[in-house]
Amino acid sequence: MAAFRPRRWRGAVLPKAAKVRFEVIEPIKRPVMADADNRSVQDVVSVEIESVNDIMHRLLFDPDHGLEERLIQEQFV
Repeated sequence: MAAFRPRRWRGAVLPKAAKVRFEVIEPIKRPVMADADNRSVQDVVSVEIESVNDIMHRLLFDPDHGLEERLIQEQFV
């Protein structure tokens, strides 16, 4: 699944517990490949995405621009 925004879709901020499923409408006519964690799968018919709670990350950002402000800009601007 390509990590880009489809046309006319403004995006959304999802809750951490959300599960997202993509289903390929015409997999023979338009083959799809999915990549995650340096693994690649070809001829995908559907993809399910969910967050794993046991992985920790440190987010770095400019102190003059808060994380909440950046999330709102990403979703609504």
